[in-house]
Amino acid sequence: MRRFSAFFLCAVLVFSVPHSRAQQTSAPPSHNEVLIRNAVVMTVTHGNVQNGSVYIKDGKIAAVGKNVNAPSTATVIDAGGKFLTPGIIDSHSHIALDDDVNEATSPITPQMMMIDAFDYQDKAIYRGLAGGVTTSLLLHGSANMIGGQAVVIKHKYGESRDAMLFPGAPQSIKFASGENPKRVYGSRDQLPSTRMGNFAVQRAALVEAQDYMHEWDDYNAKVKRGDKDAKVPKHDLKLEALADVLRGKLLVQIHCYRADELLNEMAMAKEFGYKVRAFHHALEAYKVADELAAQGVAIATFSDWWGYKQEAWDAIPWNAVMSMRKGVKVAIKSDSEDFARRLNQEAAKTMRYGGATEEEALKMITINPAWIIGVDNRVGSIEVGKDADLVIWDGYPLSSFGVPNKVLIDGDIYFDRSLPGFGMPHYREGE
Repeated sequence: MRRFSAFFLCAVLVFSVPHSRAQQTSAPPSHNEVLIRNAVVMTVTHGNVQNGSVYIKDGKIAAVGKNVNAPSTATVIDAGGKFLTPGIIDSHSHIALDDDVNEATSPITPQMMMIDAFDYQDKAIYRGLAGGVTTSLLLHGSANMIGGQAVVIKHKYGESRDAMLFPGAPQSIKFASGENPKRVYGSRDQLPSTRMGNFAVQRAALVEAQDYMHEWDDYNAKVKRGDKDAKVPKHDLKLEALADVLRGKLLVQIHCYRADELLNEMAMAKEFGYKVRAFHHALEAYKVADELAAQGVAIATFSDWWGYKQEAWDAIPWNAVMSMRKGVKVAIKSDSEDFARRLNQEAAKTMRYGGATEEEALKMITINPAWIIGVDNRVGSIEVGKDADLVIWDGYPLSSFGVPNKVLIDGDIYFDRSLPGFGMPHYREGE
């Protein structure tokens, strides 16, 4: 259930914008030049720069260092010695999807598009922004073995719906195994109601997708040979989406907890020739971390959630660091609109449980989740050429004292704690 302040209960946005199924691909608008100076610049990938500066031009990071030249016309933000980090990235979120996160009418629904459920007016987008989150992967739920296709957003709260879509972000699809599909369909006495049923349903769907691909390949080959009698196969949105999985066009994100099922999912991916991008939750990853690392599969996990269902019984708070030390790319994610506001503190727990370094902990909420989403060439670190998605912090960011002071996305300030009206320069009540 959402929790709204009195202010938010009164401030209801009432307009809508045209529908679009694809991630927006147009270039961001031009921005005024900005210079952030006198900051502890935590680049994530190249260490910290004391008394550093970041020069932003047209929404991109143009220069980073101690001695940065910027034109006199640039807007100057004096950080006052505060910490500057990349924007936090949440690689597993269900915010802004209302009650439409699961299409639980069939265990195989890859044709579902989460953008069709995206509520750009959801106040959880703002709350994440106020916690330093600038990018989120909004996933289908875990009712189905193969769910729908995700949408990637930037937390530009107050802007139009399409302005929030991450331009050019790769498409992800959500798989899920284990207790959740068993519970949803087993409670109805239908397939799948067991773990065997889960994987049987998934394998059958992928076989059907292989047949669909072969049918279209045969047709295209006949057309290429000049066969005028070639019969066009029937288009099927579900099978076309599954075929894109097999073609490697979709990043496969899998809800999975137990070590045995992590191995099962990787074996099935090998059987059908697709690649698992990341396991989500993955609370028993520490048991099979060598296998995950060998196949280049990342995990997006909790810092210390434990015991809330049978699959979480063997969860330990050392999972993230143990897996990381074995070579697994690790992200700490929210799966909660509440935790999304404090992902900096969740990452900090890995320093306590396992001894992650400052840089390693920061990577778990910046560059690593960016890689899982497929946007690490754009965001996740403070480097020249990347999007100027940045957070200036009051207090040390990897602590409970770390509170975002200003949050910039594409070089524009979208949250400023010093401003009235909940610090939202782009939000206008009633628009």
